[in-house]
Amino acid sequence: MICERCKQQPASVHYTEVINNQKRQMYLCPACAEEAHKAFDLGAPLNLHNLLAGLMGPGNVKEVPENEAEFLCETCGLSDAAFGKYGLLGCGGCYQYFGERLEPLLRRIHGSTRHTGKVPQRSRNKYLLIQEVDRLRAQMREAVEKEEFERAAALRDAIRDLQQRLA
Repeated sequence: MICERCKQQPASVHYTEVINNQKRQMYLCPACAEEAHKAFDLGAPLNLHNLLAGLMGPGNVKEVPENEAEFLCETCGLSDAAFGKYGLLGCGGCYQYFGERLEPLLRRIHGSTRHTGKVPQRSRNKYLLIQEVDRLRAQMREAVEKEEFERAAALRDAIRDLQQRLA
């Protein structure tokens, strides 16, 4: 297929434009696509990094405290400005240092800060046991608050059994 704009080069870019419910499709060569991109000022290409950086932009998340000139990860030295610009973390330590900024971002993207997706088959049993222990602990706290000490003791024993199975 030949480029619809220059009518010389082979078209390798499919460009679709929708304005006022009017759909227009064009097949362009890379050079003409680049010109169209500049003409419409489409900005940075949409990818995960740009999406996260946009979500981290001003007003979307908790701001850096004024008394800290530059917030840096102590492990890798990633700055708050670089994290906000690129939306990428530098190391595992960044999760600790940028935790306050990550929590609202994760809540906005996923709707929660807890993992609710699939669990790998090899760790499924362990995961289910941990969930059961957490559920029993909540029931035990509730029983203690209601002063149902016999029930709380039975739950405590059940928790110990599950923890031994985990170990």
